[in-house]
Amino acid sequence: MHNQLQESIQTLLNTLVAEGKERGAQVAIYVDGKLAVDAWAGVADVRTGAPVDGDTLFPVFSTTKGLQATVMHMLAERGQIDYDTPIAHYWPEFAANGKEGITIRHALAHTSGIPYMPVGVDHKELCDWDTMCRLVAQLKPVWPPGQKMFYHPVTYGWILGEVARRVDGRPFQTFVEAEIKKPLGITMMFAGIPPELESRVAYLEEIVEPAKPVENPQTPPPPPNPAEQGVSPCMNPLHEWMNRSDARRACVPASNGIMNARAIARHYAALLPGGVDGVELLPPERIRIATELQIPGEGFVEGVTPRKGLGYGLGDGGSPTSFGHGGYGGSAGYGNVPYRLAVSVTRNLFSSNDLAGQVAKEIRGALGIPS
Repeated sequence: MHNQLQESIQTLLNTLVAEGKERGAQVAIYVDGKLAVDAWAGVADVRTGAPVDGDTLFPVFSTTKGLQATVMHMLAERGQIDYDTPIAHYWPEFAANGKEGITIRHALAHTSGIPYMPVGVDHKELCDWDTMCRLVAQLKPVWPPGQKMFYHPVTYGWILGEVARRVDGRPFQTFVEAEIKKPLGITMMFAGIPPELESRVAYLEEIVEPAKPVENPQTPPPPPNPAEQGVSPCMNPLHEWMNRSDARRACVPASNGIMNARAIARHYAALLPGGVDGVELLPPERIRIATELQIPGEGFVEGVTPRKGLGYGLGDGGSPTSFGHGGYGGSAGYGNVPYRLAVSVTRNLFSSNDLAGQVAKEIRGALGIPS
């Protein structure tokens, strides 16, 4: 069966590249703790014609948030943090401007009330961890913690990453290297890439298409300052930002992960019962806690409020039992506990082509997973 799934996914990628709907892409799938699909196709860099292979690194934007959630749950499992403890307990400076009541749960669930970036940040500041943590600590919430759920595109990374650094003593990248990558034998997973590996990173392109009207758009409360935005202007267009060396080499763990599909899928495989190759990053009970639906104080509005657990999105891959996180441009990573399934998708041509959705459809058909 898995040979057939490998063939169907490889054929899908080959076809989409040949049709010009994808430039370069990877898909990795674990089933029952084993790598069942390892597929790739296309061109990593249109400027040079360099082909994609299994080791090609792709910027995956917010797919990195799933990795960051895992870090926080590992700290919780070890008793180093508690979800309902105020962040200021671990990071006293964070209490400034009315944030003393914001908890780790609020940050993981995107209900902390500080989704907007500090105004006026430039590239140099954005790439400096201490500077950004200082600026984020000074932000003022735009609603009381827990009241509303609105996606924190970039601030999420420093809020949780600095808590992890304060309680563990190691920077985000160092923790990931020692506690996730090394036990799992993962090499190609970064939030801040070493300069010597930059030549392996796929070059990003984007097809700008006319905006389509969105039904029931999720509208945040107006920010106190109209200049406040979830993504700083210096980061736009996002695909061009992640083609910059300074952006690739910085640590912005909400949004600048650079990985291959194998690494992402292996991370999620190690979150499933029994793990992968004897490594289980979190026990099943912790995953159950991490994937409980978080409902903001104003209530859950179907189709408007995103379905969030504690740091993981719920329902990725079209299955109600899956958890993970996708990223800008169409990358994705998720696990599915009942089916012992872990999936990842990377790509470098951003467009309306829903590669992750097409891959999920192939998987559901092959494994009999209801949507």
